Amino acid sequence: MRELIYVGAGGFLGTILRYGVQSGLEPASSNFPLAVLLINLVGCFFLGWFFTVTPAKWRISAEWRLLIGTGFTGAFTTFSTFSVDSIHLLQGRQVGLAVSYILLSVVMGLLMSFIGIKAGERMTSSRYPGESKR
Repeated sequence: MRELIYVGAGGFLGTILRYGVQSGLEPASSNFPLAVLLINLVGCFFLGWFFTVTPAKWRISAEWRLLIGTGFTGAFTTFSTFSVDSIHLLQGRQVGLAVSYILLSVVMGLLMSFIGIKAGERMTSSRYPGESKR
């Protein structure tokens, strides 16, 4: 039960942040879902980084990893909105925008996750801050 509270608290905060970012970045009349794309790319980077750094360097509790990784980041990012936005673009006969959005989301999402993991690995590879690898 305690885990559910952590996930729920993180989800609440992530949802509020996503709503605020999306409202601030994207006018309702926009044809291209730029805010959702940016939110998802930031989330991909963060989750790759977070789940690389925390087990190796920060040793935070499983509950806090649930709150931040599963709850917060899971609610901040949104695959369902990406899917619905893609369908709306296709239904509006904006095939070029839809294909661009889908490809950018998938390819850049994977790239951002990879970069996040590499950034996390770099942070955890040296014993002391500023120490170079030999």
